Amino acid sequence: MTIEDCEAVAAVRVRGWRSAYAGLMPQAHLDAMSVAGDAERRRGFFAEANEVVNVVAERTDLGVIGWAAYGPYRENGARLARGELYAIYVLPELTGTGVGRALMSEVLARAASAGHPDLALWVLRENAPARRFYARAGFRPDGAAEAFEVAGVLVPEVRYVRPLDGSGGR
Repeated sequence: MTIEDCEAVAAVRVRGWRSAYAGLMPQAHLDAMSVAGDAERRRGFFAEANEVVNVVAERTDLGVIGWAAYGPYRENGARLARGELYAIYVLPELTGTGVGRALMSEVLARAASAGHPDLALWVLRENAPARRFYARAGFRPDGAAEAFEVAGVLVPEVRYVRPLDGSGGR
């Protein structure tokens, strides 16, 4: 990903949220999401010196069609050896076409090469399609759960983890 991709990544993220989280979090929050505002945040994050790795999937005829970000696992302000998949989104009309799998493969390879022993992620408890996607990629729930607040509503998440030793958790 380059800084020039920030607008396209923001569009993928906002469209991804609106599609994936409809009915799972307040619709008013989803409706209020702004591609321009998100792109500005992406540019700010991108300009910061940090350990986040951003990867995009592109198609010649469409440009950026997917995005993933990962880095060190964050817990109580500390960064751990464990890696964390912070985000993975694909244009909704391309869900199920292999773009997400390609992004996931790239993230897993890069995280393993970076020396992370495993990769964790947080997924909405009620997001069954995402949970199936992560399970097919070798992630398993580890029993951790928490909620975050969106527009005054608590949205529960569960943590999934996958070893990066090649076993895929099997």
